[in-house]
Amino acid sequence: MSGDMRSAIYMGQRQIKVKNTPIPHVSEHDVLIQNIYSSICGTDVAVYMRGPDTGHRIAIGKEFGHETISRVAAVGSQVSDVQIGQRVYPYPRFAKDDTSRAGTIGGFSEYILIPNAKLNHSLYFVPNEIEDKTACLIEPFTVGCRAARRSRPQKGDTAVVFGGGTIGIAAAIALKWFGIEHVMVCDLSDFRLKLIAQMGFAVCNMEHEDFVKKTTAYFGAVSKRSSKSANIDIFIDAAGSESILDLYMEVGKIESRFVSVAVNNAIRKLDLLHLTLAQKSIIGSGGYMPQDVFDVMSIMKSGKWEIASIITHEFPLCEIEKAIQTAADPFHSLNVIIDFDV
Repeated sequence: MSGDMRSAIYMGQRQIKVKNTPIPHVSEHDVLIQNIYSSICGTDVAVYMRGPDTGHRIAIGKEFGHETISRVAAVGSQVSDVQIGQRVYPYPRFAKDDTSRAGTIGGFSEYILIPNAKLNHSLYFVPNEIEDKTACLIEPFTVGCRAARRSRPQKGDTAVVFGGGTIGIAAAIALKWFGIEHVMVCDLSDFRLKLIAQMGFAVCNMEHEDFVKKTTAYFGAVSKRSSKSANIDIFIDAAGSESILDLYMEVGKIESRFVSVAVNNAIRKLDLLHLTLAQKSIIGSGGYMPQDVFDVMSIMKSGKWEIASIITHEFPLCEIEKAIQTAADPFHSLNVIIDFDV
């Protein structure tokens, strides 16, 4: 395959140009995939709004994007387990044979070259039961699934997720999938919380609702070291506000777990004596593993949740700047995607 494709090129703070670039050459071990839909990540928004070095390693003058569902367009002569026309999910950590490119595999270009392609390594087949729009959310859902897994969920546990974006919703759904019945999602956006409530989750708007009262009413009360608090086993931070860890240290019960999945580079001080005596755990969760891909696909295949309902806006590639600006407004949008067929 030869000719040109359209690619969104990052040009710096609040600057993106959609350019014609050459369709990559396919060597004997490579696979060329054509994007169907791509979702906008919070790190894409951060780099667009604030400039380089504020999210993934998105370089000026280069393509970017990493949340996508694609179709095989061409295969190298030595590739036998992938066929033209099959729908695939490019696994960002390995899609470019370079883990530093995990955020810049070319999700906002029409085509992506997968060098030295390997099935269930750099590419995964997408089951027919998963619709295209839902499938473009596989990547952020694996991040949320990983955070839920890292919380070590057990039957009978309770959980609260801070952040009603795509990853927070993914974590909440994964917690339910892993057997936790009572899950609450907290955010500041009534727009997002309304959609989340429609998916069957308890919600709390921390802008105008009392967190302790709301969670105690929902989860029940339990004694902690010197007072009572809500009976919450798991706290997942998918928002990144510094106040969330402070809140956990204040209200978290004995032996509760806190998982940080939001990107937050703030240096924090911890009361280690309190952490020790209360036997609390603070756990990091970054990225995803292959098991998360399979679990997310199982979640999506199950049909238990209307996952595509969190997609609130769609734009053509030529309007990618408008799309990112829309995604930057949590009070009027949730997940925003690029439609390559428009």
